[in-house]
Amino acid sequence: MHIPDAVQTIARDLGEIFGGRLESLVAYGPAANHEPHDAAHDTAHGASGQAHTLAIVDGLTRGDLERCAERVAAWHEAGLATPLLLAAGEFERSLDTFPLEFSAILADHAVVAGRNPFEGLAIDAADLRRACEVQARSHLLHLREGYLETRGRGDALSVLIVRSAAPFAALLKSIARLEGADAHDASAAGRHAERRLDVADGIVTGVVALAHVTEISSEEAMRIFPRYLDAVERLVAYVDGWSAQ
Repeated sequence: MHIPDAVQTIARDLGEIFGGRLESLVAYGPAANHEPHDAAHDTAHGASGQAHTLAIVDGLTRGDLERCAERVAAWHEAGLATPLLLAAGEFERSLDTFPLEFSAILADHAVVAGRNPFEGLAIDAADLRRACEVQARSHLLHLREGYLETRGRGDALSVLIVRSAAPFAALLKSIARLEGADAHDASAAGRHAERRLDVADGIVTGVVALAHVTEISSEEAMRIFPRYLDAVERLVAYVDGWSAQ
């Protein structure tokens, strides 16, 4: 993967803060995974378009956090997301807790400084399948609840669809990765899902394409939503079938 020049800024700063305690610094591709439901996800993925980094350090104190906090504004101005800071051993122990997020990092990263912290590590397929099912079911419930809250208004429905597109794309990439398909490109992951779900009208790839737009018309939203909801219902049924295998 390409490492933005700005990442060297955070490498220098973390080196000053942690010194020899900085064991590893990696840059990784935006994951997104997923609709942010918790602070851990928000911290791991930061704002869209920023460069993402993860640092492994030997011990992490409140003083370390305070010194890092002083530099966050400058990092953001340089196009850097807030780094994900983990004490040595935490990543390995968290693989079963954040399988989607961490599998994305394992699949698309580059070592900036220190050792490769991921050597020999892998996500358990059962953990990844379970997390995909949780995310798929959560996405379906979110769409149903969100639709009710639109009260039938097309403008509100367009907001719901656009905001859900990036999490949907990230979920499809996780499923593609689990099944050994191309997971680096969201469009390819969408096509993979359409084949698996027997959806031939392009609705899945169409919603994936909306991950990079800011708005759609009310008319388009009203046209898209029924087929989008049907595709997500099919997706839930598909991942539910994994449990029976």
